[in-house]
Amino acid sequence: MNPEDKIRRIDELTEKLNEASRAYYADGIEIITNYEYDAMYDELLALEDETGYVRDDSPSINVGYETAAGLPKIVHEIKMLSLNKTKDREELRAWLGEQKGLLSWKLDGLTVGLTYENGRLVQGVTRGNGTEGELITANALACRNIPKIIPHKGRVIVRGEAVIRYSDFEKINEAIADADAKYKNPRNLCSGSIRQLDPKVTAERSVNFYAFTLTLAEGTSFATRHERMEWMKSQGFEIVDYVIVDKNSLIDEIDRYEAAIPEFDIPSDGLVLTLDDSAYAATLGATAKFPRDAIAFKWRDQQAETVLREIEWSPSRTGLLNPVAIFDPVELEGTTVSRASVHNLNIMDDLALGIGDTIRVYKANMIIPQLSDNLTRSGNIEIPEVCPVCGGRTQIRDDEGTRTLVCTNPDCLAKHVKKFSHFVSRDALNIEGLSESGLLKLIGIGAIRTFPDLFRLEGHRDAIISLEGFGRKSYDNLVASAARASHTTPARLLYGLGVPGIGVATSGLIARACRNSWKEIESLDESALTDIDGIGDVMSRDYVRYFADEENREVIADLLTCLELDETYEAAGTDLEGMTFVITGSLEHYANRKDLKAEIESQGGKVAGSVSAKTNYLITNDPNSGSSKNRTARELGVAIITEDEVRAMLGH
Repeated sequence: MNPEDKIRRIDELTEKLNEASRAYYADGIEIITNYEYDAMYDELLALEDETGYVRDDSPSINVGYETAAGLPKIVHEIKMLSLNKTKDREELRAWLGEQKGLLSWKLDGLTVGLTYENGRLVQGVTRGNGTEGELITANALACRNIPKIIPHKGRVIVRGEAVIRYSDFEKINEAIADADAKYKNPRNLCSGSIRQLDPKVTAERSVNFYAFTLTLAEGTSFATRHERMEWMKSQGFEIVDYVIVDKNSLIDEIDRYEAAIPEFDIPSDGLVLTLDDSAYAATLGATAKFPRDAIAFKWRDQQAETVLREIEWSPSRTGLLNPVAIFDPVELEGTTVSRASVHNLNIMDDLALGIGDTIRVYKANMIIPQLSDNLTRSGNIEIPEVCPVCGGRTQIRDDEGTRTLVCTNPDCLAKHVKKFSHFVSRDALNIEGLSESGLLKLIGIGAIRTFPDLFRLEGHRDAIISLEGFGRKSYDNLVASAARASHTTPARLLYGLGVPGIGVATSGLIARACRNSWKEIESLDESALTDIDGIGDVMSRDYVRYFADEENREVIADLLTCLELDETYEAAGTDLEGMTFVITGSLEHYANRKDLKAEIESQGGKVAGSVSAKTNYLITNDPNSGSSKNRTARELGVAIITEDEVRAMLGH
């Protein structure tokens, strides 16, 4: 490569790496893999050393990310530098030499600095670009384990990592029904949570802080790094796990940390080795980007060569078709891997993927399967012109440099995944183990097209087992759950179909009005429907139109061949006839208020949402509460009864 080509390559690498950093840190989008980023960064360093040409915006001399608009900016009193890194154990041991060091987790979140004055937290700031960060004091105060007050009254500056644990991240995502709205990883969610304008969001997302550096503590003196760590601990900070090492114990301790990765609940992308002797460390100084008294150790990813067999276009509710590489199974980090997300068309093009190519696969941070290289680079992948789910036309979209493939058909089955999510929900058919993202995967491989397909998954066993997030046990549990769900009631089936306007309570009313006869339920006309309490003209017209639709009738007829309907009917009791109840507070004997409401209605009673002069009873397990409903009931003279008392009225 001649000098001019080297300069051009430096320009190209600098721009690509900066673009990737902006996308990752600011937008949470991964436009190149971690492996590609590291390889390009190492190439850039080598070319800069060789030519002496270093751009002002080179990632080799700049730290982190540019601060975003919205939060106030602040210049760091002491620069917040990043760390140099290595993946070589022996290089790490040579770096340590005869010194003692502290080996700790390198946590993968957002680096934050905290300042205390007179024992009180007065400032929180992100690392930003190392020189300037974002002021996030209110958000720091909202983090659940950051001390608001510490015993020491001198000025203190502590730095550490804000993170969201994997277990908390999974709980947050479980509460999100929309698969496309789920967060991609804890690191991006943490970054977004800390850099919120609303501290309530930070508090809700279970952000934790782990201190790793004591930058300043007026009135104190420490000879070693580990004394600083223990001092922070004594002040109420949670600190990163660490161990003191020398050149003889270093490798064994690295192995111990590596073995702990599968059970470690905090996101981590390696280890940090810091010199323990404070006086010696202070003599080393720093480069423009890195301190010389600490270094990061990143896990050397285990790689395997395999053959690319297929690009699967996985659908999403928004119409996005995500490329997924399917390849011959390989063993990585103790598990068998046969598929990996390619994320977007940029990555697919950069790797010049082609069917039959020999590719290299690894697990990013020893967890997430990724493609690292393509040795063949045939580039023969054809972008589908039609959606694999519905056959509609596809379109390549460019969103600020990130190219993706989308289905343009508004009626694409994947875009209507919510009707399947509704069908399998608890109050409908109650097929457990099927999230919206799981349903999308089944739609993507053609396992489900209509509701009856959910009860015929045996024919797709091998394909389902190979899906990410599934497996033999998940498949067996899913089939067993579908088998249990096939024994159901007319009310559950009616609700599950998603007839416009027909909710859980209305489904029960209609089923009782038809004496649990499915034939009567699907044959109701508008007149019969409006005779049922709570059903008006609009709802009855939509209902009749739904069951008159030929496609709907075909699906229902097919569905009835898969189900065993319990059409047993017992006439409703009249013990609570004419009585109106309101339910408030938590219950002990019922899973939720809907269950108690259904039982009251089965005995002729009514359940209202608010207390009024027409209310006969307020049901609460805390009769002495000062809640608004309790106060209103007392003011109006409404009887306040407990759950046990209403159960007695119901004959329990």
